[in-house]
Amino acid sequence: MNIEEQIEEYIASQPEPKRSDMRALHQLTLKVLPACKLWFLDGKNSEGKIVSNPNVGYGSYTIKYADGTSREFYQIGLSANKTGISVYILGLDDKTYLSKTFGKLIGMASVTGYCIRFKTIKDIDLEVLQAAIRHGVEPQSEIG
Repeated sequence: MNIEEQIEEYIASQPEPKRSDMRALHQLTLKVLPACKLWFLDGKNSEGKIVSNPNVGYGSYTIKYADGTSREFYQIGLSANKTGISVYILGLDDKTYLSKTFGKLIGMASVTGYCIRFKTIKDIDLEVLQAAIRHGVEPQSEIG
């Protein structure tokens, strides 16, 4: 199964109305980032144990660690959770930027250093979410 099929299966497995919201957010993210690399993480570790919610990822950046190693990871993530949906914006230098810039504008959402969490897309301003996603893929300095 390829990544697009895994993403579709994951979205289709969600109960309504979360399924429709996830599908709309997936399409919105692809509209903002039409040529991005797609990722799907099933939430399982190397032993097959569930360690996180599955994530759909968009884009790519390099994480450099203090020991000199590095790895590629997605910049924008989308995940269903028990109470709603999370959009992750990774690789930002300023961990207060999302909250300060988008927190009061986005609507009924919890905004942290890298995550925008909300119950349903009706609760948020999609234009503001698109602006946050665009900012998330602007060149950042490498982190580590």
